[in-house]
Amino acid sequence: MSGTYLGMPAFPKAAHEAVDNPTLRGNLRHATHTIRGKRAKAVAEVSDWDRLREAGKQIKDHTLRHLDRYLVQLEESVTAAGGIVHWAADADEANRIVTELVKETGESEVVKVKSMATQEIGLNEALEAEGIRAYETDLAELIVQLGKDRPSHILVPAIHRNRGEIRDIFAREMSEWGRPAPEGLTDTPAELADAARLHLREKFLRAKVGISGANFMVAETGTLVVVESEGNGRMCLTLPETLISVVGIEKIVPTWRDLEVFLQTLPRSSTAERMNPYTSTWTGTTDGDGPSAFHLVLLDNGRTDTLADEVGRQALRCIRCSACLNVCPVYERAGGHAYGSVYPGPIGAILSPQLRGTQSEIDASLPYASSLCGACYEVCPVAIDIPEVLVHLRERVVQGGPVTREGNKVVLKPAKGHAAERAAMRAARWAFSHPGALRTGQRLASRTRRLHPRSLPGPGRAWSATRDLPAVPAEPFRDWWQRTHGGKDGAR
Repeated sequence: MSGTYLGMPAFPKAAHEAVDNPTLRGNLRHATHTIRGKRAKAVAEVSDWDRLREAGKQIKDHTLRHLDRYLVQLEESVTAAGGIVHWAADADEANRIVTELVKETGESEVVKVKSMATQEIGLNEALEAEGIRAYETDLAELIVQLGKDRPSHILVPAIHRNRGEIRDIFAREMSEWGRPAPEGLTDTPAELADAARLHLREKFLRAKVGISGANFMVAETGTLVVVESEGNGRMCLTLPETLISVVGIEKIVPTWRDLEVFLQTLPRSSTAERMNPYTSTWTGTTDGDGPSAFHLVLLDNGRTDTLADEVGRQALRCIRCSACLNVCPVYERAGGHAYGSVYPGPIGAILSPQLRGTQSEIDASLPYASSLCGACYEVCPVAIDIPEVLVHLRERVVQGGPVTREGNKVVLKPAKGHAAERAAMRAARWAFSHPGALRTGQRLASRTRRLHPRSLPGPGRAWSATRDLPAVPAEPFRDWWQRTHGGKDGAR
């Protein structure tokens, strides 16, 4: 993945700083509670939601099992429709391909549809290094770009900003990027939207190159699909002469009919709408209609490594709805920047460490950025068991073991800082394997319980500083059972 976020602190430190910001917490709390409430109502309207959820899961799992076949079919379909397919193994290769394609047009500006894949690879930075300026056209992405900020939410990248902050950003920065903000701009939503519309319109009409991602790719027809709420995507997809789409290889579905499921579940789970206001589809090129040149860059960047993990691969089902973020108590308090990735929240806590590996301090900390409450699994429209993957990745961090990296089998060493945890787990395993020793230890703990400290010493202090240590009972359960039942009823 991109080095954009390298150098950020591990999640606990970043989150600690975030929760000290009352404005950030207030913005997040208001936005996430509003979105989750609307989503619940939209989902409740659908009588067969559970069946749609299961169908989405089955379609995604089937596609991932046969990904090699469907990717070849997609390439054949796109090529037959007049498009050109490029394969990118990693971020550097994808950036090089896109940069060269833009240079071939002779242009120095591009307009962009909101795309997490291009954020993942750091495309804007790569283009800027080659003298090409990329303009974000999604309203929230525009706010982030103008504010020299980073996205903090999958669906609403500027969720951490309030209206007053947005007005100040527009008034201060718009003139450096193009049309300035109107004089006397207020923080009313209508005025802010109008200022963005006027600022972007001249870019839409001038740009010769558009860059997009895609929500879905249909192997059967070679069709790409973008769903959005503002219409800026439609402008970027239709007005430029050249369109370049960078899409992760997991975004594929086998047939056009499969879209029926996701075009019901995605809008309800993301924006709480029955259907997206703008659903744009394009298949190759057509004379006199839309871009005359279409390039599809299929991005791996750690996805086949993730696919090799039988537990972790379910993260590749994700359709980027952000429902898990909006119900997560950790995200609500820490915000998206603390995750150090373009993929924040619960899905980011399991996706980023698989795409990037767990060697860095921040990636090793992400599987712990959760209370394991399970709310994320309950709302996921493709039934990703995020808590299961979190526990799986925690085991990888603590124990190390075999994984696939860049297509090769490697053995990870245990991460630093977990020696005490590993020792405790080994001791517990030994004790549970020796009933006599376990019984003796329980009796000893009960008889000395008045001497037990109220907090743990050393590294354990970080845990007991915010929790009460469980009180040890006066009598172990086995002794109580033996005394009250006299060894009857199968007591041992």
